[in-house]
Amino acid sequence: MWPYPKIVAHRGGGILAPENTIAGFKAGLEHGFKAVEFDVMLTRDEVPILMHDPQRGRTLPGSGRIAEQDWAELRELDAGGWHGPDFVGERICTLQAALDFCVERGIWMNIEIKPAAPEYARRTGELTAALVRAKFSTQLAAHAAPAQLPLFSSFSFDALMAAKVGAPDIPRGFLIDAPGPDWRERLQQLAAVALHTNHKHLSAGLAQAVKQAGYGLFCYTVNEAQRAREILGWGVDAFCTDRIDLIGPGWQP
Repeated sequence: MWPYPKIVAHRGGGILAPENTIAGFKAGLEHGFKAVEFDVMLTRDEVPILMHDPQRGRTLPGSGRIAEQDWAELRELDAGGWHGPDFVGERICTLQAALDFCVERGIWMNIEIKPAAPEYARRTGELTAALVRAKFSTQLAAHAAPAQLPLFSSFSFDALMAAKVGAPDIPRGFLIDAPGPDWRERLQQLAAVALHTNHKHLSAGLAQAVKQAGYGLFCYTVNEAQRAREILGWGVDAFCTDRIDLIGPGWQP
């Protein structure tokens, strides 16, 4: 039910490097991580980039919505200085660059499709799926095992449905912050392989129900070893962490 890595570096390098950047991926590698999670959003001219926030201001200087600015403008911005002086000048990473970097180095990817707004959900799912399908065309043609493929995830049902149409053989996990009573139905509609959820809203009973239903169970974002031990004991398959300096890829409960 979960053939993927157990511990995943959140947004590339957790707290150790600017999120969703090549520098983040390198930080993860330096700490032994060959599994990363990152976010994909579209610019106004429909370039899929790695970005979490729909607005500039936290990880990018200035202001304005990402969906209302073109790649030519965004690519010139400093995406690393906010984190610290060692990363001044780090640039935004495109999805294509992230795919190239990770595939070349054997890094498994949890690709979160993150539309800047609901009206961009379908298109973000379509374009993300198209790039990933093209990058993994050889593996898909050879009917590669799931562990050799990345995993899509999203809070957006519409984005995941679009990814399902565009790249049906790339597995999907549905992100739900606090799962309601319809979580099974939603996973069935998406033909998802896993439920991804906030560990703060997970109970032992829900974990057992998800596992008994035959799904993988992934949690975000677990930064304390004691909590990691607890949820793994409930049957959680995997989690992402910001504290890649404390919880390494080979960590055992």
